[in-house]
Amino acid sequence: MWIGLSNFGWLAGGAPWAFLLQATSPLQNPLVPIIMMVVIFYLVLFLPMRRKQRKLDAMLQNLKNGDKVVTNGGVIGTLVALGDDNTVTLRVKPDNVKLQFSRTAVTGLVKESTEEKK
Repeated sequence: MWIGLSNFGWLAGGAPWAFLLQATSPLQNPLVPIIMMVVIFYLVLFLPMRRKQRKLDAMLQNLKNGDKVVTNGGVIGTLVALGDDNTVTLRVKPDNVKLQFSRTAVTGLVKESTEEKK
């Protein structure tokens, strides 16, 4: 099985390394897709997560007595005391039991509906 030089045109004539001197597009760089994936992950995952955390931190800093809140365990109660050691005391219905929680256990404020006010 004999292979002629015509199959290896780049060896037969011209500069043998001319294919290395061709202008390449920056999009052909193997790092570009990796960098683009990192940027997309940041924009899709991390940026909304940071916004949500900032909103939660602002809500925790603005808690006041009388706010109706829900904890991460699902306990709904009214704030009756805010401790200096990052604790909150909730009054829980129906027996008006007072429970003490960490401030970070509070996950949100409960909005009172119009049906509860009637």
